This record gives sequence, C-alpha cells and structure tokens, in this order.
Amino acid sequence: MNGDPSEEFDYIIVGAGSAGCVLANRLSEDPKTRVLLLEAGGNDNYIWVHIPVGYLYCMGNPRTDWGYRTQAEDGLGGRALDYPRGRLLGGCSSINGMIYMRGQAQDYTGWRQMGNVGWDWDDVLPYFRKSEDYYLGADEAHGEGGEWRVEGQRLSWEILDAFQEAAAEAGIPKIDDFNRGDNEGSGYFRVNQRRGWRVSTAKAFLRPAKNRPNLKIETHALTKRILLDGKMAVGVEYERGGKPISAAARAEVILSAGSVGSPQILELSGIGNPEILTRFGIEAVHDLSGIGENLQDHLQIRCAYRIEGADTMNEKANSLMGKLGIGLEYMFKRSGPMSMAPSQLGLFAKSDPSFATANVQYHVQPLSLNKFGEPLDPFPAFTASVCNLRPQSRGTIHINSPDAAAHPAIKPNYLSAPGDKLVAAQSVRLTRRIVAQDALKKYKPEEFKPGLEYETDEDLTKGAGDIATTIFHPVGTCKMGTDDRAVVDPELRVRGIGHLRIVDGSVMPNITSGNTNSPIIMIAEKAADMILGRG
Repeated sequence: MNGDPSEEFDYIIVGAGSAGCVLANRLSEDPKTRVLLLEAGGNDNYIWVHIPVGYLYCMGNPRTDWGYRTQAEDGLGGRALDYPRGRLLGGCSSINGMIYMRGQAQDYTGWRQMGNVGWDWDDVLPYFRKSEDYYLGADEAHGEGGEWRVEGQRLSWEILDAFQEAAAEAGIPKIDDFNRGDNEGSGYFRVNQRRGWRVSTAKAFLRPAKNRPNLKIETHALTKRILLDGKMAVGVEYERGGKPISAAARAEVILSAGSVGSPQILELSGIGNPEILTRFGIEAVHDLSGIGENLQDHLQIRCAYRIEGADTMNEKANSLMGKLGIGLEYMFKRSGPMSMAPSQLGLFAKSDPSFATANVQYHVQPLSLNKFGEPLDPFPAFTASVCNLRPQSRGTIHINSPDAAAHPAIKPNYLSAPGDKLVAAQSVRLTRRIVAQDALKKYKPEEFKPGLEYETDEDLTKGAGDIATTIFHPVGTCKMGTDDRAVVDPELRVRGIGHLRIVDGSVMPNITSGNTNSPIIMIAEKAADMILGRG
C-alpha cells in the first residue's frame, strides 16, 4: 500500500454523513478500538447549516453539496434535475428538510419477506427508539434521552390549517403522530431540531465523540478506492490536499458514502459489473452486477394554487418589512419562517381505495416558487407537493470516469413504469378533490400547476412530469437481500468480499414510505450492533 503503513485502524468508515457519524460514535465507544472516519467535504461550521431555513443556501452550494445532476429524464419532458447530496460533516442531515419520519410497518415487513431476516418492524423499532430524544417523552413507540432530538414545529399557518381541514372533509383524518407504524392521516411534521436550531448527525453523534483519542476524523479526504488483498478488504486509499494516503483496516472497511457515493467507490475499486468497469479501464476484481442498480427515489409533483385572504411566505419574503419581521422573530424567539422545515404540513393518503395502506405523501407549504433557490412567486399561494411512496420505476447510478472526483451518471428513470404514471394522475386528482372542499373555498384557490387544462390520465402524467422534482430520497443502489442482484446480505456484508460492509441508504431493498433520513440512522444503529456482535 502507498503511504504510511503505520496508519492502521480497526475500522475505517468512508463518509461522515447520516450513517457514518452514528457508526463513528458507536464503534469508538470502546477506547481499545481505533476508528478512522473519512469525509470528502469539510466541517459543518457554516451558519446556514444550523439555521433551519438555511437549506436554501446549502443546496447547490459547493461548500456543502456535491452538486450532482441527473441525466435528462424522458418522464420529466427531457429535463435534468439537480440532485443535492451533503458534502460535509453530517452529510445530508446537515442540509435536508429535518423531517423525522420512519415509514410504515409494512415497509419493513416487506424487507423481511424479501429474505432479510432481522429487519421486520418489530426488529427495527428498538433501534429507532434507541437514539431518539422525543420531546413528548418515552412510550411504547418513542424513546427519550438519546442523541437524535425530535421536536414539534415552532410555527403554524392559517392556510395550512385550512388545507388540513379540507383533507379531513375529503376523508383523510387528522392524526397526532406519523411514526407509530401506520402513518395514514394529516398533521404537522415532527422535526430534528432543538429550540429552533437544526440537529444533524454531526451535532448529535459526532460532536460528543470527536475528542476521543481512538477516533480520527479526516475532512477534505476523497476516497479513491478500497484496497483489496484478493477478495478481502484491507484498507482504503484516499486523497487529502493533493496527497495520496493509504490506511489499513484490521477488522472492517465500512462504506457509508450514500446511494451515490457507495456504488461509485465500489466500481472504482473493481467491484461491480465487469462490462461497466472495463469500459473505463478498471480491472474487474469481483463480479457483483447489482451495484448501482435498483435506484429508487420519491418524485414530488408540485401542485400549486394561487389564493386570496391568507398570509403566505410569498408576500413576507418579497417585502422589506416582511423580511425584517421574519429575522426579528427568529432572533428573539427562534420561531417563525426561519425555523421552518421546507415542508410543514404532512398528509399520507391512498391515491386509490384499492391500496391497503397510504401510498402517497404530501408536503404542503405556504409558498410557491419555480424551484429551490429561485425567488418566491409575487402573489399569495400554497404548494401541495405529492409523491408516490412506492415507485415501481427503477434507475441506475454508475461511474462516468475512473477519476474519483468525477460525478457518476445518475439515471432515476422517473415515471418509466406504467403504475407510476397512473399514481401520478391519481395524485393530481386527489389534490384537486381536497382543494375543492368547503374549508378552502373562502381562499378562492386557483390551480396554476399543473393547470386545469390537464384532465385525462395521459395529460395529467405529462403535466405532472413537467413540474415534478426529486424530493431527495435516493436509495437502493447496493440493496440488501439474498437474490442474485443483492449487493449485501442481511448483515450488510458485501457478498463475496471479506471485511467489507455497506451501511447507508443504498442498502434499502425497497424505499420506505416517507422521508428517508431517520431510517438511515436506524440502519446505522442496527449495523453497529451487528458489527460489534451484539445483534
């Protein structure tokens, strides 16, 4: 190996994101265990990481975001989408929407039915509770005193309350908690915040552990490849300050680089589909053709309505006095729009009565805009973003170059499956049914996205594709399972390669029914116990 051969550790964790920070904490609890944590990005000492509304200044910012883009998508009218992924300590938990969501019990039962023993709802619930610090206290579903703080939001909006009333009139009940296994209903999202500040995994898990002498944290460290001795992972090669460095792992190398980074690093290391590897001059060391396949993501259809008679963020953010009021409220109360998650009101519903459980999720916002980072519209409006929780479309992520700094090719293949097209059309119709209820009539809602000119299934699918964007939940590219396309086994060990594990959202065989950050933290908690022989 290149570099200082004395740099030896028990565990090397690649990626200090949502999973990597959890693992770094848990694996370094034993002072006799040496842990190296590698992060390609920098520190999280940027004010907009910590102020909740700062996600607007972190997504697309090279200081905090990888800056990925998808390939042109046929299902989206040939558009390519920005694909934000956190590139700093805390990873996506430092730039995401802060929504605390576990998904449905049925999701994990489905994982178990696919052969993943130990991943049923009853198996994973203790790991959700383990790290949780729920603001209403512990009960049979929630934990208290853990690192991962969960609070209620520090704001409300008249127009969102009215939307919730309209949803109830349309048959979608109000519920208090989305995280008890069945999330059908509506309510304000719980968020990973503490008194109006963002809580990331860097704050919650890494900060308490960072001064342990047995934990070494390297930022601005770009992992180039896994070092192999035959079919055994023995270390990693990374680059820092233009200098190649090698580090040895006595026990395991753990990839926690996410659904984009983990398949890329595997392929750069000669592990993957030989046809893809040889195309870029990489020797195929191990044929594992499922790597980079099975990409799943939640595509949100941003239905938007112009209104009258209620305040929205559009007017507040577009006036000097409004901006001043927003700033002062946050300064003195840590509340108001600056404490907002990107979405405040959530709904889980069935796009068609034939579904056994909720199959679509709404993120309802008291604002409208063309896309994140652009100015809000100059008139009062709200957006009811709706996504298909269980997309049938499958995409890919594969290397574009043998250079570790080059972005891979991301092809989600949104709306390529007939079932997804049908759910898209049903979702727009369901939104229209909610908006037509009495509770919203006094605000005179007027649909301007996608627009009432779209009526047939075919038209609605096209209209949805024209306005839909990712909701930033890519998973599945190194899926867990027992079939011949599985990349890791139920213990998250890479099939056919010793001492190599993957612990991040890429191992999900199927996407969870909701926001994916907290399920990834659960995966890391469970993985830590498996690695240490406790589970």
